[in-house]
Amino acid sequence: MKISFYLLTLAALLALAPARSFAQQPVTYQQLLHADDTPQDWLMYGGDYQSQRFSRLTQIARANVRDLRAAWIYQPNQAGEAPIESSAIVEGGVMYITEPPSTVTALDARYGTKIWSWSPRLPAKLYTIGVHRSNRGVAVYGNTVYVGTLDCHLVALDAVTGAVKWDVHVDPNDQGYSMTGAPRVLDGKVIMGVSGGDVGIRGFLAAYDAQTGKLLWRTYTIPLPGEPGSETWGKDMTGVGGGGTWGTGSYDPALNLIYWGTGNPAPDYNGQNRPGANLYTDSLIAVDADTGKMKWHFQFTPHDTHDWDAIQVPVLFDADVEGKPRKLLGFANRNGFYYVLDRATGKFVAGVPFVKETWAKGLDVSGQPIMMPNTEPTPQGQLVYPDGHGGTNLNSPSYSPQTKLFYVSARESGAYVLSGRPQVKFPDFGGGGRMNLSGDVEYGAIRALDAVTGKRKWEYRIMAPAEVSTLATAGGLVFAGSKEGNFFALDAETGNLLWEFSAGGSDCEANPVTYEIGGKQYVLFASGNAFIAFALP
Repeated sequence: MKISFYLLTLAALLALAPARSFAQQPVTYQQLLHADDTPQDWLMYGGDYQSQRFSRLTQIARANVRDLRAAWIYQPNQAGEAPIESSAIVEGGVMYITEPPSTVTALDARYGTKIWSWSPRLPAKLYTIGVHRSNRGVAVYGNTVYVGTLDCHLVALDAVTGAVKWDVHVDPNDQGYSMTGAPRVLDGKVIMGVSGGDVGIRGFLAAYDAQTGKLLWRTYTIPLPGEPGSETWGKDMTGVGGGGTWGTGSYDPALNLIYWGTGNPAPDYNGQNRPGANLYTDSLIAVDADTGKMKWHFQFTPHDTHDWDAIQVPVLFDADVEGKPRKLLGFANRNGFYYVLDRATGKFVAGVPFVKETWAKGLDVSGQPIMMPNTEPTPQGQLVYPDGHGGTNLNSPSYSPQTKLFYVSARESGAYVLSGRPQVKFPDFGGGGRMNLSGDVEYGAIRALDAVTGKRKWEYRIMAPAEVSTLATAGGLVFAGSKEGNFFALDAETGNLLWEFSAGGSDCEANPVTYEIGGKQYVLFASGNAFIAFALP
């Protein structure tokens, strides 16, 4: 009798609990192509293939954003392992996040409760020189979640259970290869880059069969001697390399082109043994999605000796230039310049500094820098703006089709750069370094730029240079954060502060995302060791 009473009580409690179903419907390529049609979900890194990070949800808007309250908090198990840099995916009420170093967790997006979690068995001796021991997110396609791991495996997980479907060892970690970026999934293909450029790996972008993990193509960012581009490295390519692809790119389905940024050459702060432009480092490459053939490239910083990786996210948009419609691409680069390129041809359209820079007089008609003297690293140190973390870094910008503005987190900071050894021999770093002793007041800012011209429209200052991302919404808002762990919302037209929340942590390096479930819109941030979702009362 007593047992029956407890069973009846349990049944009653279950009946009162919110109905939740985690039998996920497969995510189709058509859904990904038309991600804007389902703004209640956040289906991929960047929000859509254009990486605009713009949500068409309007429940949270200028008039009521001040009423935002924390709805739930999720704290990963491995506190303090590394900064949280994840960009969440939300589909059908389920959220997929990554936790440092390479854990994937599925959460109930309404309540923040854990559904499942998977962690790879990483080797005891893990090489992550110049690599954050973190992860920036997953991709979801079909009933599968895809993730790269720190020991350079690409893994496919069952979206419902977290069970491993396949595991591909991409390249040896004991030679410097790693994976930290979020994959990009196309029609039946998983596109993924690699980390490790600081220790002289041979960087590449690759496509894998989504069902089996089979390698379909691989495009290298460092040519072999005799290949096109090798003439930009000098006669001897011994002890040089780099060109990591540790960010996440964008995709134009109409052109069938993948756009992906590449990292610095190695050794990092010494170009003595690599005379020339060092293609295809510090570049944006446009790659045919079917074959991997490089259709065009644009190098932002030839012969980089300042650690200005060009792995920032390319944002695709269409606009008129001199009265004619153009397919464009906006790129806020680590070197301090904002660029606009024709994404069909790679031709330079416009470029201006968006932070203080002292290494170039400007850009020529083809978009190449006009170098200033006395900016190369020296043994004593040479003061250069921006510093090695750049005018912006791994953080994602956003673009609003309503305001036609490009929103980017800007870093105002210079540093003395020191030259190092002229060769890299793994696991030796080989390069020099930087000292942030410029004497100037350092600060950060969220800046709104005219997407076509780069002209600054407004800025909102934050205390310290930060690596934070922005999120624009149809509610007329721009969400961002600060190094001090504050979340805030700005008016997308004016930059005025409308809401702020102190999370009590440090850094806000994860990409904020927004989604809707049960008729309620949420905004997700991360700071310190916590993911926090906000909603209106």
